[in-house]
Amino acid sequence: MVARLDNKLGSIFIDNEVLGSIAGISAMECYGLVDMSKKSTASGLAELLKRENVSKGVKIRTEKDEIIIDLYVVVEFGTKISTVAKNIIDKVKYNIETITGLKVKQVNINVQGVRVGK
Repeated sequence: MVARLDNKLGSIFIDNEVLGSIAGISAMECYGLVDMSKKSTASGLAELLKRENVSKGVKIRTEKDEIIIDLYVVVEFGTKISTVAKNIIDKVKYNIETITGLKVKQVNINVQGVRVGK
């Protein structure tokens, strides 16, 4: 799907892969996040992703002119998961809305694992 932003001069279409990259990079900048992951549907195991594939740990859905973002993450051991999740939500929402001008309806954090250090 594609997000659409209309203005007086026309329409802007932003691919979900672009939104996923912005969300993934924003999340990776947050303290306490070790990695992004992708849930494997076949085995149910979390697959860790390299930094250049951060959009693979992100699922984007668009409803009318609003965006819903699901992030699959691995957090650092010893950090408070709720605080890390709140920081990720705030940063991703702010960056998506600032960069694209689109409204973020919801950001969901799915913690796939806990790891010691980076």
